[in-house]
Amino acid sequence: MTSAFRAIRAIDYTVIFARDMAAMRRFYEDVLGFPLLRELAPTWVEYRVGDNTLALARPSRTADDTPTPHGSAALQLAFKVSAPDVDRCAAELVRQGVRLLSPPTDQAFGHRTVFFRDPDGNLLEVFAEISASPTRSDHRVAS
Repeated sequence: MTSAFRAIRAIDYTVIFARDMAAMRRFYEDVLGFPLLRELAPTWVEYRVGDNTLALARPSRTADDTPTPHGSAALQLAFKVSAPDVDRCAAELVRQGVRLLSPPTDQAFGHRTVFFRDPDGNLLEVFAEISASPTRSDHRVAS
C-alpha cells in the first residue's frame, strides 16, 4: 500500500520558535528586509520569502519543551540567490553588524555560500548554485 504522505507536494511554511520576538523581528525585517506578510498576533508573524512563508512564533504547543541552549542552532535555513548576490548579501550583513561565520566561499559541491546566525543562534546561509570544482575540498559548514 502506498503511503498517504506521498500526497505531500511542498513545504508550505516554516516556523522558527523565537526566544526574543522583538530581536528576531528586527533581524528578519530590518537586516534581511523580508516583507511582512501578516501578523496574526504579537506571538506570530509571517514573512513572504519567494513562494514560501517564514513564520516567527512564540512556542505554544511546545511551550513545555526544554529550550535549545543559547548559542546552539535549532535549525538551518538556506536562502537561494544569484552568484553575485552572495557577495552583496555578505557585504550588507557586515554593514548591518552581523558577524559572518565564514566569508563568501566557493564550495566543491557547486555552491557559493556565506553563513551567519540570527539573534536566536539559528544557522542561516545565503547561497548560489555555481559549477562544481572537482579539485576543491571545501565542505559544507552545516551538519
